[in-house]
Amino acid sequence: MTNTYTNTRIEFHILQSFPVTCLNRDDVGAPKTAMVGGVTRARVSSQCWKRQVRLSLHEIGMVRGTRTKLIAGLIADACMQQGATQDQAVVCGNKIEQIFIKKKETKPKKGKDEAYEIDMHSSEGEKTDTLLFLSPNEVQIIARAFREAGFDSGAVIKQKDAKKQAAELAQLIGKTNEHINALDIALFGRMVAQAASMNVEAAASFAHAISTHKVSNEVEFFTALDDRQEEPGSAHMGSLEFNSATYYRYISLDLGQLAQTMGEQELKEAIAAFTQALFVAVPSARQTTQSGASPWEFARVMVRKGQRLQVPFETPVKAREGGYLQPSIETLKSYLDKKEKLAGSLFGKQEAYDWGEDEDFSIDHLIAALQTHVQ
Repeated sequence: MTNTYTNTRIEFHILQSFPVTCLNRDDVGAPKTAMVGGVTRARVSSQCWKRQVRLSLHEIGMVRGTRTKLIAGLIADACMQQGATQDQAVVCGNKIEQIFIKKKETKPKKGKDEAYEIDMHSSEGEKTDTLLFLSPNEVQIIARAFREAGFDSGAVIKQKDAKKQAAELAQLIGKTNEHINALDIALFGRMVAQAASMNVEAAASFAHAISTHKVSNEVEFFTALDDRQEEPGSAHMGSLEFNSATYYRYISLDLGQLAQTMGEQELKEAIAAFTQALFVAVPSARQTTQSGASPWEFARVMVRKGQRLQVPFETPVKAREGGYLQPSIETLKSYLDKKEKLAGSLFGKQEAYDWGEDEDFSIDHLIAALQTHVQ
């Protein structure tokens, strides 16, 4: 079947300014940074913002998949909803989880006292290290298969070898064309090492958000008082790092891949939900002590065919009266306009929309405009 939207993508170039914040922490609790153009920039990792977008999709009302290592419990709950007893449900849940579990078995080296480890699929009681990402439909497909087999787990997953069991599971949930009904799986993809046929290519690509300018982290020293302490002085002292930055965010939504995963008829709803989630999602770190509740300031959203295009902001923006935002907007526009001219016919632009300067062009208008590019 021909995919109408192959190589068509919506690209979001977003500028978002935050005051005193620590949106994304590193391993020592400091705001993440990166060296770009020879200077230190503030950074928010792609996975951090993707997580918040995924949660926002659920708040908007979209169907969300479940990503968990606790596979047995997920399947057991679904089996009980299908009429299984608790004992039957536990056995069925364990049957699926065992496919994704490996354990280390220690054996002596031949002729020596030392031991070495080999991978063996575990028995019951071992824990899986696989974060399995399943849509609600897929969970129900598995549970229905167990119900139709009288909750005889061996009648559903018949193979003994773990790789063959994984293939059997993939074939089971793949029998239904509409088995992936979770937008977040279609957007962010799924990788299942044990069953490659369950893999889903991500339709959305997120770059790390990088400040458009040089940033130096600062330190906040704080104290806490004891309400029952009589002598003067603090009961606790500590410090937190923070920064303030105007971030450039780049996100690409591959409409061809999204249509391949979910079907072309779902594209309008997916575009609306994804754009709304991008608009409202903010990383949750330290929101109670260093609130970062700043919305988009400016966005250029392009519908294009061809190679993805990201603004590097290699030369750090210099602050002018009014801060970093306006020179960042000018730099972003100038870079994209120049690349469009240089790329010529290969640029593949269908349309571009600037949001944030015209007060009569709201996020709702932007969504409606983007939806006109799909059937």
